[in-house]
Amino acid sequence: MIDSQEFRSQVASRLEGAASRVPSLSAFVGLDGFVDEILHVVDKRHDANHYDRVPTIAAYAQRLAAAAGRSTNIELVNVLTKLGGNGPIMANALASFGLNVTYVGSLGWPAMHPVFEPFAARADVNTICEPGLTDALEFEDGKLMVGKHYTLKQVTWENILQRYGREKFASKFNGSSLVAFVNWTMLPYMSDIWASIQGELLGGVTGPRRRIFFDLADPEKRLPGDIARALELIAKFQSKFDVILGLNEKEACEIARVLGLDGTPRDAASLAALSVEIAQRVSVETLVVHPTAYALAVSGGRADVVAGPVCTKPRITTGAGDHFNSGFCLGKLLGLDNADSLLCGVSTSGHYVRTAESPSVTDIAALMRNWPR
Repeated sequence: MIDSQEFRSQVASRLEGAASRVPSLSAFVGLDGFVDEILHVVDKRHDANHYDRVPTIAAYAQRLAAAAGRSTNIELVNVLTKLGGNGPIMANALASFGLNVTYVGSLGWPAMHPVFEPFAARADVNTICEPGLTDALEFEDGKLMVGKHYTLKQVTWENILQRYGREKFASKFNGSSLVAFVNWTMLPYMSDIWASIQGELLGGVTGPRRRIFFDLADPEKRLPGDIARALELIAKFQSKFDVILGLNEKEACEIARVLGLDGTPRDAASLAALSVEIAQRVSVETLVVHPTAYALAVSGGRADVVAGPVCTKPRITTGAGDHFNSGFCLGKLLGLDNADSLLCGVSTSGHYVRTAESPSVTDIAALMRNWPR
C-alpha cells in the first residue's frame, strides 16, 4: 500500500501541472436522481434543541432488536436536505472540478425539483421524470439508505428518447471525454437501456478511445442472473471505450460471489487479490474498489493500493463514494496512472466528508500536501 508524503506531494504537483486542461474536458452522466434527507437517530434528547445521537449502526440495531414483540419510538432529526443519487452527486463533483458536464436523469417532472437548481447552475442538467427519495440515516461507522424508488421505473430508453432526444443523447455519448452510467441497482431498466445503446449507438462510435464509467451501487437485492447480465453488458462497451467499473468493498464481495469466487477478504492484500480475480472474469480496462481507509485499482492483472485520509468524525458520508469516483475519473482523464488517480479519488472523498462540500482541483491538491493525521 502506498502511504507516503513524498508520493502525495509528487501527485499534487502532477495534478496542478495538468489542471489547466480541466476546462477542455467534458462528461456525460446519468441516469438516476434522488432527493436525500440526511438524518441522525436520536439516542437521548436533553431539550428542544439538544440531543445525543445514536453513534453506530450496531447500537441502532440493538435498539431495534430490543423492540421486537413490544414496539418502540424512533426520532429522526433532519440534518440536511440535498441533491442525491449516484449520478447527480458524481456529476456535481465533476462540475466542481471545472469539467463541462451534461446530466440526464430523474430530477423532477415536468419541472426540476428545487434541490437540483444549484447543480443546474453549473452544468447542463436535463430531467426526464420525478426523482426518487432517500432517508439517509448516518452513523459514525456508516449509513443506512432507506429509499423510495417507485418513480425510477420511468427511467427507460423510450422516456430518454422522448423527453431528452436521440440526437442529443447520441451527440453527448459520442463526443464526451467521459461517459458515466451509475446506480444500476435502483434503475430496473438500466440493463435494457445499455442494451439499446449498444444496439443503436455503439456501432457508430468513432475516433480516439474515451472512458466510460459504471457503478452498480450495492447490488445485493438484485438477482444473481440480473447482476451477471449487467456485467456482460458493461464488458461489451470495452469494444469502443476504456471501461472503468467502480465498486466499494461490499459490492466487490457481492460481485465475487456472483462470479463463484470467495468473497471474504480479510485485509487490503486479500481484497487486492480478490479484485484481480474479478478483473480476470469481467473484461474491462480498469476495476476500482474503494473501502473507507484505502482504495485499489486493477489494470492488466496488476493491483495498485493507495491509503486514504481516514476521518473518524465525518460531517457527511452519503455521497463519499461518488466523490471518490469523480476524483479517480479526473485523474484518468488527465493522463495520470492508477496510483495517482486513486490518490485523487481518496482526496476528493476525504475533502467531502470533512466539509460536506465538493472540492475544486486546488482543494484536493492542498489536502494531498497537508495530509490529515
